[in-house]
Parts: sequence; C-alpha cells; structure tokens
Amino acid sequence: MSLTDWIVLAATLLTIVIYGVWKSGVNKNIDQFLMGGRSMRWYHVGLSVMATQASAITFLSAPGQAYSDGMRFVQFYLGLPLAMIVLCVTFVPIFHRLKVYTAYEFLENRFDLKTRALTSFLFLIQRGLSTGITIYAPSIILSTILNINTVYTTLFIGSLVIFYTVYGGTKAVSYTQLLQMSIIFLGMFFAGVLVVHLLPGNVGFGKAVKLAGKLGRMNVIDWKFDPNNRYNIWSGLIGGFFLQLSYFGTDQSQVGRYLTGSSVGQSRLGLIMNGLLKIPMQFLILLIGILVFAFYQFNRPPMFFNRYEVEQVKGSSYSAQYNKLETQYATAFEQRKSKSEALIKAFDSKDQAQIAQAQSELKVADKQTTDIRKEAIGVMKRNNAKANGDDTNYVFLNFVTHYLPRGLIGLLVAIIFLASMGSTASALNSLASTSVVDIYKRIINPGASDQNYLDASRLATIFWGIVCVGMALYASKVGNLLEFVNQLGSYIYGTILGVFVVAFYLKKIRGNAVFIAAVITEILICVLGYFEVVAYLWLNAIGCILVIFIAVGINPLFPEKVVGKKVEVL
Repeated sequence: MSLTDWIVLAATLLTIVIYGVWKSGVNKNIDQFLMGGRSMRWYHVGLSVMATQASAITFLSAPGQAYSDGMRFVQFYLGLPLAMIVLCVTFVPIFHRLKVYTAYEFLENRFDLKTRALTSFLFLIQRGLSTGITIYAPSIILSTILNINTVYTTLFIGSLVIFYTVYGGTKAVSYTQLLQMSIIFLGMFFAGVLVVHLLPGNVGFGKAVKLAGKLGRMNVIDWKFDPNNRYNIWSGLIGGFFLQLSYFGTDQSQVGRYLTGSSVGQSRLGLIMNGLLKIPMQFLILLIGILVFAFYQFNRPPMFFNRYEVEQVKGSSYSAQYNKLETQYATAFEQRKSKSEALIKAFDSKDQAQIAQAQSELKVADKQTTDIRKEAIGVMKRNNAKANGDDTNYVFLNFVTHYLPRGLIGLLVAIIFLASMGSTASALNSLASTSVVDIYKRIINPGASDQNYLDASRLATIFWGIVCVGMALYASKVGNLLEFVNQLGSYIYGTILGVFVVAFYLKKIRGNAVFIAAVITEILICVLGYFEVVAYLWLNAIGCILVIFIAVGINPLFPEKVVGKKVEVL
C-alpha cells in the first residue's frame, strides 16, 4: 500500500476507536456496561445487529466464495426475514418483559439452573471458537500487505478490539458499529463501481454478469431438493430459517444487541430493518465477487492467491516444479482470455449457435487453467502437508491491493478491519455477559456489589479476548472462513433453539426432560456432522426437532412432585 493508503487506514481506525470510547461515557454499573442502559434507538439496534453478523469474514470471504462457487450462497439467508418475524412476535417481548441480561436467564425461570448452565456453556463454546475466526480474518490482510506471519497480525488486531471493548462496554460497541456500517456501505459501493470501471471497454456490467453466468457463477437459485447440497432454496428456507432463528433468538451476541433497545418497539424495528436489508446486502457483496471473477477473465490472476503459501513453496526444493506450472498457467490464461473475448463478441452477434460454441470453448480453456492450479496446490501440499490449499479468503484482497486507486485501497482495507472489530467486540461483550450473569453472578458469587460485577465483566472480556486470539492462531487451517463459521454454528444452534422452542410453546415439558433431550441431541448432531450425513444447514432443523420430540417422549418419566402445598417440577 502507498503512504496515502496507510494514512487513510490509520485515520479511519483511530476515528472509530476514539468515537466509540467518547460516546460510551462512564460505565458505573453492570447494566450500563453490558446493556448500554437499555437506551438505544431502532436504527442503532438494526445496524448493531447487522454489524455483529457482518464480520470481516463477510467482506473478505464472500467475494471469494462467489468467485469460486458462484452466487448460490445467497440462498443461505432466505430464511432470515421469516425468522425476524417470529422473533418480533415471540422472543423480543418476553425478553424485554423479564428485563434479562442474557437469553439464558429465561431458561432458569422456565426450567431449572442446569438447563440454563448447559445452554450457556454451549453458547460459550460456539461463540468463543467462531470469534477467533473473525479476529483471524483481518490479520490475513495485514500479513499479506506486510508479508509477515499471521501470528503477529492476529495478536495486534485482538489487542486493539479488547482495549475498546473493555473500556467502553456495549455502548462503545453500538456507537462504533453505527459509524462502521455507514463507512462499510459507502466503501463497498465504490468497490463495485470501480470493478465495473476497470473491465474492458466493450464488456460493461451486463456482459460481465452474462459471462460469469456462462461459466456457472450466476447460480442464484437452485430448486432441486438434495439434502447433501449445502446451498439450495430448500436448505436456505428451512435449514437457514432454523439457523437464523437460533442465532438471533438464542445467541447472546445478537440477543444482547436488541436488548439494548429502549422499548419492545425499538427492538422490533431494528430486527425488521436487519431482515429487510441483509439479503440485498449479501447479494451485492457476492455480486462484487462475480464481477471480480469476470475481471480476472481479462486480467491474469495469480495461480494461487495466498502469497504467503506461494513464497513457502518457492523457497523449497519444489520451486522449479512450481515455477514451471506458473509458466503453463500464464499460457493457459492467454487462451482463456481469447475465448472470453470471443464470447463477448458472440453476445454482440446475438447468434445463439455462435454463443453456445464460444461458451463451450471457454469452458474447455477454463478447465485447463483450473487443472493446472489444482496441480500447483498438490505441489504445495507435497512441500508442506499442512499448507492451506483454500485461497478464497485472498481473492478480493488481491484485487483491492493490486487494482484499486490510492486512498481507496486504504479505505477498503479499513472496512474489513471495521467489520471485524464490530463483530468481535459484540462477541466479546456477549461472552462476558454470559460468563458473569449466568455463571459468576448466579453460581460462583451471588449477592456481590455492582462494582464487583462490573470488574468481573471487564476481566471476563479480557479472558475471552485471550481465548479468541488463541483460536484465531489456529484458524489458518480451516479453509473458507465464511463456511467454517456457519458450519460450527450448525453443530450447536439447533440444540439451543430446540430448548427455547420447548420453553416458549410446550408448557408441560419439565426441566429434566429438556436437559436430557438437549444432551442426547447434541451428541447425535456431532455424529451426523462428523460423518457428513447431510449438508450442514440441515443440522439446525434436525437439532431443533430432535430436542422437541425427545423431550416430549421422555417427559412422562419425570412427573411433578408435590412438596407440601407446592408443586415441585423434577
């Protein structure tokens, strides 16, 4: 990056941190630190919810996901609007009426302490691990730009987020997210415009999309029902609905965002805002990846986008073999480029036979470059079995750093940093609130002073920050970050959602029954996921349904026990 880019990057990050700390004011008690005094307006709530979900992974990995796999990932979000409606009708008014700090407090009132502790524990595991991934995403950027190991950049990013989250609490998180999302929307808009501007003069937006479609990248909707297919309309509507309902309804990182709303109405409006904007936003981010894909049909991309892995193999005994493949790749690219240009001319002719012929020839040329690339990844693996052969996280970053003008590169890099900081700060805040409210305050040290709980919240934030940074150091081994985070959530969210569904709608089910059902379900889900019996999105629906049916089935084994005049639920 140029000096201008570094100035833009540094100024943007410092402005966000200073603004958040300034707006947060002084936190005098746990309610202010964790809930922001429950005073946020609907647009704060909506943007905070979006920023929590839209981490750096969204802006770093989603374009790469579209580049390699097309637009079908957008189907993942199709169940979101329906989930927002269910949340507004059921979850939000109940949580507000009870004035809970965490979603899991409600479960003790409805069932018992062990059910509350189990769901809190499952959340802490899932969110602690996935937050590490969100910290790792921007560290990729710094390591690529500075050409240093991601260990050092991960430690830097983690320390920065921990600082302002510990100091400012949830108000600092919410106010920074408001400014972050405004900058993000603006920056991604300019990125999309510039991709189109950089395409050859005879291509343009329409032809770029058509070209990508002819190579199978405009696969927005897949109507075929296939339980092993990760992304189709059925897995998105059904599996995605259960995942989104569980994520927004039972994951404290999201529940904590809309509990800061000043009223039930403000929280509802914030969630509806998220439901209306999320799918279009995700569609446009994936579309940028499609345009980058079209751009690289006319401009030679690197054979492998992760520069760190390339330099490792080039410094090894496999260097000559890898360099030979790069030469072959350059030749194959020129053939693919000529076939792409031929297809663009065929579009102008409007001759369907000519278009079909050009498309067929382009597919052959594209397969040749793909085969050479696969062979290169094989060489990297022979040099180092632990080398990361998935470079989708680096596709958009490569485009940004090589082709965008000075200043805008710094802004786009800052956007990815901001997204990571927003989602990570929310996650650390939710991990701290769950640890303190559901475990420390309820089990370890009940009846302590507000100052004690405030100090414990700050210490818990630091503790989970260290844990998440540790997980981030492992994240280089997980492949595409966007998919991995959602896969990880699918192992746990369905079980937690099932517990909440039973709590809300099946009033006769008792604590022991739902606790045992949740434990059995979690074991079964882990087995199904490990052996890849179905695509991961379906695990959310299966987990929820299993908890319900098992709890209903075993509930008669735990009858109510009368103690004096009081009915005790076993």
